[in-house]
Amino acid sequence: MTTLRTPRLTLRRWREDDLGPMADINADPEVMRWIADGAVLGREETAADLARWEREWEERGVGLFAVEVRGTGRLAGFAGLSVPEYLPEILPAVDIRWRLGRGHWGHGLATEAARAVLDFALRDRGLGRVVGVHQVGNDSAAKIMRKLGMRRERETTDPAHRVPVCVHVIEVAGGRP
Repeated sequence: MTTLRTPRLTLRRWREDDLGPMADINADPEVMRWIADGAVLGREETAADLARWEREWEERGVGLFAVEVRGTGRLAGFAGLSVPEYLPEILPAVDIRWRLGRGHWGHGLATEAARAVLDFALRDRGLGRVVGVHQVGNDSAAKIMRKLGMRRERETTDPAHRVPVCVHVIEVAGGRP
């Protein structure tokens, strides 16, 4: 079982007691503003997401980590890797993603978690290319992607939600697609 540690965070697989805190994060309209159509998610939808994320780990060897604040053990949200099947035009690809509860914004935790995930993708999983996708206007996500060394590749439209998205990419020689 893969666990990543940073100075302030532990990125780990999901546990049953993560459902409540993650459902609270997904129920916040401000957190969900830039996700898909902006709709909040309920407890049932969050439970289905957690189950799917765990299946992705088993099936693909990559997935979304639960992000826990070291010292407090409090769930901050998630960060990890996913196949962006919702955006077929960029496949094959692996997408770096994160979502933190509002109480964890503005402290550099998303960048810290994303750096750990990117290092995991490139070094541990041997990926040669990682994409990052964000809705146009989500300047915070774009800033984190630039901090990770990603470059803007293109702008397109999320076909399911009809919203403009920006695709960033980082590539390293010798990795697999």
